[in-house]
Amino acid sequence: MTDPKPWPVKLSETRRVYHEDNFAKSPELNMVFPTPQQYTKDVYALDLLARLFADGKKAPLYKVIVEEKRLAPSVSASEGANELAGVFRIRIRAFPGKSLTDVENAIKEAFARFERDGFMERDLARIKAKTETDFYGGISSLLGKSFQLAFYNEYKGSPGFITQDLQNYLDVSHDDIMRVYGEYVKDNPYVLTSFLPKGQANLVAENSVEFPVVEEAIVAEKGEEKTGVAQIEVPKIPSKFDRTKEPPKGPDPEIKLPHIWKDKFQNGLRLYGIEQHELPLVQFSLTLKGGLLLDNPDLIGVANLITDEMMQGTKNKTPVELEEAIDDLGARIRMYTTDESIVIQANCLASRFDQLVPIFEEILLEPRWDQKEFERLKRQTIESINRRNAQPSAIASNVFRKLIYGEKNILSNSTLGTPESVQKITIADLKNYYERYFSPSVAYLSVVGDLPREKAVAAFKALEQRWKARKVTFPEFTAQTRPEKAHLYFVDVPKAKQSEIRIGYLALAYTDPDFYPATVMNYKLGGSFNGFLNMILREEKGYTYGARSGFRGSEFPGPFVASAAVKSNTTFESMKIFKEQLTRYRNGVSERDLAFTKNALVKSNARRFETLGALMRLVNNVARYGLPDDYIKQREAVVRDMTAEKLKTLAQKYIVPEHMVYLVVGDAETQLEPLKALGLGEPVLLDKNGKPVAKGEKTTMK
Repeated sequence: MTDPKPWPVKLSETRRVYHEDNFAKSPELNMVFPTPQQYTKDVYALDLLARLFADGKKAPLYKVIVEEKRLAPSVSASEGANELAGVFRIRIRAFPGKSLTDVENAIKEAFARFERDGFMERDLARIKAKTETDFYGGISSLLGKSFQLAFYNEYKGSPGFITQDLQNYLDVSHDDIMRVYGEYVKDNPYVLTSFLPKGQANLVAENSVEFPVVEEAIVAEKGEEKTGVAQIEVPKIPSKFDRTKEPPKGPDPEIKLPHIWKDKFQNGLRLYGIEQHELPLVQFSLTLKGGLLLDNPDLIGVANLITDEMMQGTKNKTPVELEEAIDDLGARIRMYTTDESIVIQANCLASRFDQLVPIFEEILLEPRWDQKEFERLKRQTIESINRRNAQPSAIASNVFRKLIYGEKNILSNSTLGTPESVQKITIADLKNYYERYFSPSVAYLSVVGDLPREKAVAAFKALEQRWKARKVTFPEFTAQTRPEKAHLYFVDVPKAKQSEIRIGYLALAYTDPDFYPATVMNYKLGGSFNGFLNMILREEKGYTYGARSGFRGSEFPGPFVASAAVKSNTTFESMKIFKEQLTRYRNGVSERDLAFTKNALVKSNARRFETLGALMRLVNNVARYGLPDDYIKQREAVVRDMTAEKLKTLAQKYIVPEHMVYLVVGDAETQLEPLKALGLGEPVLLDKNGKPVAKGEKTTMK
């Protein structure tokens, strides 16, 4: 078989189409230009062009659309090259009510600005530095290496191309980028698509025509076995291997845990680290206990906003200057908020570590509190919340939290907050949170990678004097007891083509002695692709792309949850299968299934700690939960000692379908009535915020 020849697309004119979507809440515009196939010289230049045009606060697309015209919360541009051809794509999801004609005109204005102002060599060097860091990160695992080498072998004829691929990016010049802009983008025809909320065709980019999209009807599947289907004879491909016989298993791998070094500063800051010298990379993070847990219940979203705001400049650096200082090093620093923590995470080449640490400390200790950026972040956050509230998967997760934690528990909320709570937040609220809760006494620093312990400790030594400790008081956690009996809840998303299913209850803390044994117990139920739930609902029935179950604990009790997104017309059958399998699993598993579980979990440790991300998770678990350094080996012993009888005892204790919450988010008109036959009582109708809907009240999402 010969390889197909490249077939780049040539457009004779611009094509403009639109579609009105039932579930879209914001208009979206895509502008797509045809480009050459992968690994050509022009593709490397087009990739860097996309980043220069859209990434960062100085990028013309960002400046015009986000900052100046406030048409969208963010922008993106990318080069996507494949074997036969490629595309240069610009994608803008605008704020609600914004005209896509205005968005298209703004893109053209950004093009004009790019042509007029160009870019500096320093900007290009910055992009290349990040590309180099990302390249090494992509081959940090055995899987990443093998995938990349195989890819090069298939599409470039030799795995040795790995040494040339990065160099091709580094060789791109200023002239190369301006040349490909002129050849493939400037004044060239493109395909423009407008996606609009239903009934808002007035927002479409001008001169667009409607693209016909056939809507699939929702017709209930009865779960009957299909008969009369023509059997297709597939001839066997000759092979030297008998693929019906499983090869003999080798010995279980002996896990070799990396050494974790530890230190502590006088201000209470704890330090943990692992040295790994395979690649010239370093990753480090600072974790502060708190996050959503310390939010004011009347101002949910402060902890989330503070992590966004603190990345918008420092006392001595404007937002643009901070971004450039990080990018000049080819590094990344990000802050994010979880239910129980705030994290500042960084990664860089080992050679740039000493230069990055002072920037990291500047972000932590010298926030800028930029009012202009704060207002932008509030708008962006509110838009993000509104978009999530239009997604059935997000609605299901949010409502499920309300049901299992209870309204009064702070953890029943999303870290983002609500549009109403975010609107009330002021920058003074962020400063107050920072002053009260940012303390080394509730923090730990993790460092992994190509860095000796002594150098890591010395690099952060200044924090010992500069960062003063303060007492932080945490609210008491009151866990809601599991329901006395099962309850069925439903959230209406009219005309939804899928139903989101969540089943579970508030179960175990991560630190509970039964947490890991229960996780092992759950593995064959829904903790793997070969679990009963997935094998029946996906492989046998074809109702879903995936069904899973598991325990999600932390320092506090977390949920056991079984979940899937299923075709709308299979909602009743899927819920019935979930209920049956949860009940049946209480009887335990066969010796064969137990052997499968033990084999899979033990062998999964073989290459478990090869990436910096995996090492960071290991360090953070030891630091956060006070686990012993060899907790992985102790857990391996739990797996080896598991018996069918122990598994059955755990299943009967923690798989309790008669005490679970059953939630469906989907089309009430077609799916609500059949669910009454599940034997879970009358379904309770809720709105997208988890509030009960009065009888006769309109349930349509708004």
